[in-house]
Amino acid sequence: MGIAVEFNPDLALRDISEFKAGRRKIEECIPEKLEVGKVYDFFKKEQRIYYLLGEVSLIETTTTGGSFSKARANVNILEVTHFLENGIVCTKGKYEIVEVFEIDKNAAFEKCSMTKK
Repeated sequence: MGIAVEFNPDLALRDISEFKAGRRKIEECIPEKLEVGKVYDFFKKEQRIYYLLGEVSLIETTTTGGSFSKARANVNILEVTHFLENGIVCTKGKYEIVEVFEIDKNAAFEKCSMTKK
């Protein structure tokens, strides 16, 4: 039996509506207002490995289908801790906002491009 570890090139959290509906912890969700320079906590189930020596993208993920948003912000992950919660391996940590991006969450698509045959 090996050690189950997931390597993550970005920090994927849920929409804040998941917390408001009582389905997620606040640390599992992207805050309503992201502020450059502010430090936030995050929480993920499973043992996760993140890049610590530079910026990564903060993206939003959905419960169904595992689809991801465009980057909502660039962040520096400051610390990561693995621990057991009710017998389940989890990851928690802190991230600092470096840059915030404005995205239209209601856009049906980003663009269309013609391809050559």
